[in-house]
Amino acid sequence: MEAILKYDLNDIDDKKAHLRAVLSDEMVLFIWEFSQELRSLTKYAPDSMPDEEYKAYKRIREMFHQQLNSRNIDVESLM
Repeated sequence: MEAILKYDLNDIDDKKAHLRAVLSDEMVLFIWEFSQELRSLTKYAPDSMPDEEYKAYKRIREMFHQQLNSRNIDVESLM
């Protein structure tokens, strides 16, 4: 099985789509690394930060994963 993506780089929309495709690996790595950082902050650092800060990180992590889930993005399957 094979898939070929073709873009007209003279067309502004195709050029943007091409750039998104080319940078998709970097975007997935960023999402995964950001997720891991939030996980570390909420799992391993709660004793070293004020309670309000911990709650804020925990809420940000929840919102982050809600947004991924609402778009059916499973980062683990892309790694």
